[in-house]
Amino acid sequence: MNVVGSDECDLLCLDLGVAEAIRAHTVLRDDEMRVAAARAGALGDPTRLSLAAALAEAEELCVCDLAWISGRSQNLVSHHLRALRAHRLVESRRDGKMVMYSLTGSGRSLLAAVLGEQVAT
Repeated sequence: MNVVGSDECDLLCLDLGVAEAIRAHTVLRDDEMRVAAARAGALGDPTRLSLAAALAEAEELCVCDLAWISGRSQNLVSHHLRALRAHRLVESRRDGKMVMYSLTGSGRSLLAAVLGEQVAT
């Protein structure tokens, strides 16, 4: 087995045609990268990740349900749901006096990428 000691090439072997095409067409600008990284980071908190996983199990849940499921206070759950909503990973709708939460399509996709086969579909 050949073990590489460094993550850098020992020889400059740039495939300029391929590298330029990728750079010009598929690499996101810095501001887009920051937004994407923040969105991905929103699931980096264990509480937010567990809330998103619970929402993957049900079509919709209210804060009361999510607080009971996660074993966290409603205030803490609400705080984390606001963060998930700010990154458009969950959406909410008012149903009388209750606010119901559900994963967005991108929230479900990101959760599946993070949890792999552990996420409900």
